[in-house]
Amino acid sequence: MDLDNPVLKLCQDGMRAEAEGRPADARALFEQAWSRRTDSYDACVAAHYLARQQDDPEEVLRWNQEALRQADAVGDTAVSALYPSLHVSVALAHERLGDPGAARTSFERAAEHFAALPAGEYGNQLRTAITDGLSRLS
Repeated sequence: MDLDNPVLKLCQDGMRAEAEGRPADARALFEQAWSRRTDSYDACVAAHYLARQQDDPEEVLRWNQEALRQADAVGDTAVSALYPSLHVSVALAHERLGDPGAARTSFERAAEHFAALPAGEYGNQLRTAITDGLSRLS
């Protein structure tokens, strides 16, 4: 990951704003990241974070699907570690919208990427989200 990338810097600033309880600032930073994207990788990351700032469940799903489309467009190992999170986000959005079939399919796709999950707390959180989601929807 290129930490000098201005889009990624905006997303980091947006995450910091989220953590500090400034959602409007976070959304503005993620929107700036989206507008400054230069390739599919940038677009994937910016869309993933923009999804988190949506109030409308349909918009949450739309932005998460956009992030997944952009990851597919990258098409290399640069995004392989992102797939579990992207699929979990799509699954949760489908579940929230009352579409358990689509949610289960997305959790299954996330499970296909278990090997890409990092060790540690973040990876464990995603593993739990996937297994819990599959259990809930079976």
